[in-house]
Amino acid sequence: MMTLYVQLAEGGECMTIFVVETYVVKPDKLGEFAEFGKKYIEWTKKRPDLYKDLKSWKLFTHVIGGVWGGYVEMSEFENLADAEKHLNMAMQDKEFMTEIYQQIMALIVPGTLSMNIWMPVA
Repeated sequence: MMTLYVQLAEGGECMTIFVVETYVVKPDKLGEFAEFGKKYIEWTKKRPDLYKDLKSWKLFTHVIGGVWGGYVEMSEFENLADAEKHLNMAMQDKEFMTEIYQQIMALIVPGTLSMNIWMPVA
């Protein structure tokens, strides 16, 4: 798949990629997770420098066929380099790591966090 991406990119086509994270929120933390979500949205507005490469972001919950409390986050970027830059900046940001990352990790079931990168093939 990476070869196909390189061929299309060299041809001048603009290719969007998605960083897709899935996780399960602890059943006793669902209320806290909802409050955290509001806080996170407000925090992102105060830190546009960390999100300048992000084209869009959506949060979904499983309704049918998933684990209760299961969530999917989709972050859209122009290309793989922008996604990598964004993730590196976030992980090196002291405020992000204490204000956001530690709090979300305390709300999710250990071992359920998964991160994947989706790229179009045609």
